[in-house]
Amino acid sequence: MWSLRLSSNETKTQMNEVKSPAEWEKPDGAMSIFLGGSIEMGKAVNWQQQVADSLKDFNVLLLNPRRDDWDSSWTQSIDNHQFNQQVTWELDAQDHADLIVYYFDPNTQSPITLMELGLYASSGKVLVCCPEGFWRKGNIEMVCDRHGITLFSTLEQLISHIKLLAALAYQ
Repeated sequence: MWSLRLSSNETKTQMNEVKSPAEWEKPDGAMSIFLGGSIEMGKAVNWQQQVADSLKDFNVLLLNPRRDDWDSSWTQSIDNHQFNQQVTWELDAQDHADLIVYYFDPNTQSPITLMELGLYASSGKVLVCCPEGFWRKGNIEMVCDRHGITLFSTLEQLISHIKLLAALAYQ
């Protein structure tokens, strides 16, 4: 478990989480983290909540695309306001985040996450967790290897690494 030691003149800011489509602004000194990855309502574990719970005492802004009011009946078209708003929010959040985290749940196929990994692989700000059993793990391993992306096999390993990065951001 990681702990933070702050000098007497430093203040600790707790974790802030913003879910799509809410507007957000990065607090001073906070690390912004986009939580991309498997959602597929009902198939993927709510891994974003596990990350949020573990980072509650860190100065981070979590950008969570898991929209509480998502409606799978929305037409996936640039002309559909809600769909357009969601995708625009996700792309903007990834563009501006300090760190992009992708988790590939073995119970899902996660085609959008695969696409996003391709879009941001060369950004230098990506971490990936892909446990055994994900249907395209080999492809993910190849992309991570090619772009020097750290690849974790468990969510616990990924969370520990994020905590380390968040703690180092204070220094």
